[in-house]
Formats: sequence, C-alpha cells, structure tokens
Amino acid sequence: MKLEIQSTLIPGTIMERKKMGDVTGLEFLNKIFFITDGIMLSQIREICGIDGSTLQNWTKRGWVANAHNKRYDKNQIARILIINMMRESMQLDRIARLLTYVNGVAGDTSDDIIPESELYDYLCRVIDQLVSDETTPDADSVSELISLVLESYEERAVGARKRLERACGIIIMTYYAALVRQKANGMFDEVFLR
Repeated sequence: MKLEIQSTLIPGTIMERKKMGDVTGLEFLNKIFFITDGIMLSQIREICGIDGSTLQNWTKRGWVANAHNKRYDKNQIARILIINMMRESMQLDRIARLLTYVNGVAGDTSDDIIPESELYDYLCRVIDQLVSDETTPDADSVSELISLVLESYEERAVGARKRLERACGIIIMTYYAALVRQKANGMFDEVFLR
C-alpha cells in the first residue's frame, strides 16, 4: 500500500501552505517577521494553535526562552514550531532533551550549534522533499536526504554536524510519524464516520 503522505500545513503550524504562498522554513519565518522583530502570544496562537497556558508551561520548564517585552523572536518561534511539530508523536520531556542535545539551554546562544531558525529551515527543506517524493521513505533515504540538505552547514564545534544529523533524523521521523497518524485517522473516519 502506498501511503501518499501529504501535508497541507506549514510544519509546526495550523497555517495552510497555499495561503502563505507555499513557503516553509526560513522563508515562512521571514514572512511573519517582515515588519516586526517580535511576535506576541496571541499571534503565536494564530500561527501554531498553541494556547497561552501551554506556552507558559514550556517557558516555565525551560523548553522555550522567556519572551522579551512580551514578544518572541525568530529563533524562539522556530523552537516553538519544532516542539509543536513533534508533540503529537513524542513525549514533551524527550523533545526538550533532544533540543538540549542540539543547542543546550534555551535562550543561551553561547552553547548553540545552530540557530533554531536555521534548524527549522533545514527540517522544512527535508520535509518538503519527503512529502513531494512519490515513494514512502525509509531510514536510509531520510539520512541521505538530511546529509544532502545539511551540506551547507558549517560546524561551530567539533562533532556538531554528526549531532545535528542525528537530531534531524529523530525530528523528521517523529514528524513523519505524526503525518502517518493523521493519515490513519483520516482513513478511519472514511470507514466509520460516513
């Protein structure tokens, strides 16, 4: 059976790709930050569908850095989107541990191997390729695609590329699992809710 996994939404959001001009990743972030340097909580709800108490909980636990003057910057939004992409298929404490593996403490850029906005862009580029491909991906093809997309990445520390590749593999597989779950739920609805 061919899965034909499609995603009409920008990863981590509730926004239709078509309505945003079919952009994802850094292009999408640049579009929403075009006239502002920060996004307020109410705007995050509109973008991600995350309620304020959820985001406050993530901030309280240290998974997302505190807002500056009640506004979140591009890297904070990217981190929120990445968490949101995975939370349907992975426990939040595991997601937090994975993001710490990549970039250490949220809000402390001195230990980062990549800005979250760049990480989100790389992830979206891999996802765009996976969902546009005619075949169902396997772990090897996902790893190859990640390596290809990360070719332009410049290591900031020894071993950073390998760490980034591993983390991207986990994030992509987790997101893809969420898409497969959505597909299964849609199939279920067709059978039982007609």
